[in-house]
Amino acid sequence: MAAGVLIVFVKEPRPGAAKTRLVPALGPERAAELYRVLAEEEVRGTAPRAGEYTRLFFYSPPEAGPAVAEWLPGETLLPQRGPDLGARMSAAFDEAFRRGAARAAIVGTDAPFVTRETVLEALGLLDDHDVVLGPALDGGYYLLAVDRPRPDLFQGIAWSTPSVLAATVEKASRGGLRVRRLEPLPDIDTLDDVRAEWPRLERLLPRGLAAAVRAALDG
Repeated sequence: MAAGVLIVFVKEPRPGAAKTRLVPALGPERAAELYRVLAEEEVRGTAPRAGEYTRLFFYSPPEAGPAVAEWLPGETLLPQRGPDLGARMSAAFDEAFRRGAARAAIVGTDAPFVTRETVLEALGLLDDHDVVLGPALDGGYYLLAVDRPRPDLFQGIAWSTPSVLAATVEKASRGGLRVRRLEPLPDIDTLDDVRAEWPRLERLLPRGLAAAVRAALDG
């Protein structure tokens, strides 16, 4: 395993279980299709070149292994484990370091504009920092990188709220950790997120999906 590892959290792109905040506007099938397209863009964008880093894909729900293996053939797939998002992320970092990582970053699949350059920057910044965070525009973060397991960063956080980034920075600062922030990027979770990024998103979507999303935006 390369010294650097990128942990990617993915969901099975199943109607009714993916991009649920977009279901009222798009319906479950189109919302899941949009998730799949955006996730695939991020998977493509963060694909490493030889020797740069390796990737571990942690999927949910735990029973989705066969479906995710069909979707992402050839990737290293592991189930997410833990009672909440923080516990699942902490466990994923533990697994990456157990497998020999010297440093690791984690991303979800809600930020389609994350690239391998973003990942390499984050991993490189760990030379002089303890924690690297990629701020999301909604108050969370799209990336977190560390050079060792740091479970405290994932405890006592109100996940899926606008305070996630600030609370994480505060925890790191209280622990005496050196924090570096990357450039902010958007997560795509709501119709307003789609609207704000539509010129960039439209070109990624197949024609039928783009028409359905455009209708929802116009409606």
